[in-house]
Amino acid sequence: MTGSSQAQNAAPEENTQARMLDRLGEVAVRTGLNVAPGQQVIITAPLDAVPLVRRVTEHAYKAGASLVTTFYADEETTLARYRFGHEDTFDTAADWMARGMTEGFRAGAARLAITGSNPALLAGQNPEHISRASRAASRVNRPAMEIITNFDVNWNIVATATPAWAKVVFPDLPEDQAVARLWQAIFAASRLTGADPVADWAEHNANLHRRAKFLNDARYAALHFTGPGTDLMVGLADGHDWAGGSEKAGNGIICNPNIPTEEVFTTPHRLKVDGHVSSTKPLSHQGTLIDEIRVRFEGGKIVEMHAAKGEEVLARVLDTDEGARRLGEVALVPHSSPISQSGILFQNTLFDENAASHIALGQAYTKCMLDTAGQDEAALAARGANSSMIHIDWMIGSGEIDVDGIDANGTAVPLMRKGEWAISA
Repeated sequence: MTGSSQAQNAAPEENTQARMLDRLGEVAVRTGLNVAPGQQVIITAPLDAVPLVRRVTEHAYKAGASLVTTFYADEETTLARYRFGHEDTFDTAADWMARGMTEGFRAGAARLAITGSNPALLAGQNPEHISRASRAASRVNRPAMEIITNFDVNWNIVATATPAWAKVVFPDLPEDQAVARLWQAIFAASRLTGADPVADWAEHNANLHRRAKFLNDARYAALHFTGPGTDLMVGLADGHDWAGGSEKAGNGIICNPNIPTEEVFTTPHRLKVDGHVSSTKPLSHQGTLIDEIRVRFEGGKIVEMHAAKGEEVLARVLDTDEGARRLGEVALVPHSSPISQSGILFQNTLFDENAASHIALGQAYTKCMLDTAGQDEAALAARGANSSMIHIDWMIGSGEIDVDGIDANGTAVPLMRKGEWAISA
């Protein structure tokens, strides 16, 4: 092929990529954050996300943002810490930066996180060092995390395709093809391929809201998951509230925290989870793929755990703090979700959690509880809300899992059969 032919052939692909990237930036701002005029925006992103950050920033200023500030992370310098850092330094975290972030959110700044890190970055590094550094970061970031989990400000997470991530997802493809495939998957999962993505998101949000309303009207006391390797009763927190899609933050702004999203979710009761459950997809956590998880709950707490792969890492996660062995979230996702049907294991929670019903270890989203104004942590705990420095989702749904809603009288009502909704809402 001649050089001129190559240029002619490449131009449409480049134009399509640029157009889709701009769409993602627009959806992140208009649907994800719904930036208010005069609002500041704080972005965190990997270095490879610069093209997307520029599109987001442009759309944010068009929406009236007063200031957009981006903090970039470089994976090579992150890795250097674990390769060359001294033994006594892994309990150190940038508390000054965490305080700044917290102050920004308290002042009303919107939060945008762009994900795309290499899931295998820390593979082969000392797991004790990783665990210590993670605990230290969780500790200093706790105040900012509470603002997010309480949904006090509008926030959003979107993804960027990076070469390192793409090679993990598509290991048999050359790097450029892997990145292109990953971008295609991100664009499709993020509902950007239609004529009007913002309108498509409005319709999708309406469907999720109908599901959440049905569940809120039903006021089930518990959910019962059954299927291969699973017989789990998940009690729901007192005054729990189902959510899904766009929601109103505490500052009055309606936003979509996750793009993509296919879930409706709520707060389980930290003391009322019993039975056993098996994971249906691997969990990628800090460079380790944890697979074939099997745990048993008693009185809300994991009392027995196994994993065919990554068991040592899972054990360290569960030892983070007392709340790490209890649930902070339960979510329902149909097996027919676009992300599930893609057949891709993204090794990224933003996507993988939207491929299957799931539970999350750790911190509860108190926004998924009614009448919380003026209640402190002890009062919320008495109602069932869990507290922890972590929040880690892992998948327990599949095309073989049934879910029943258990009402106050103990009657079981079919909610999902073989992974699909059994209710018309």
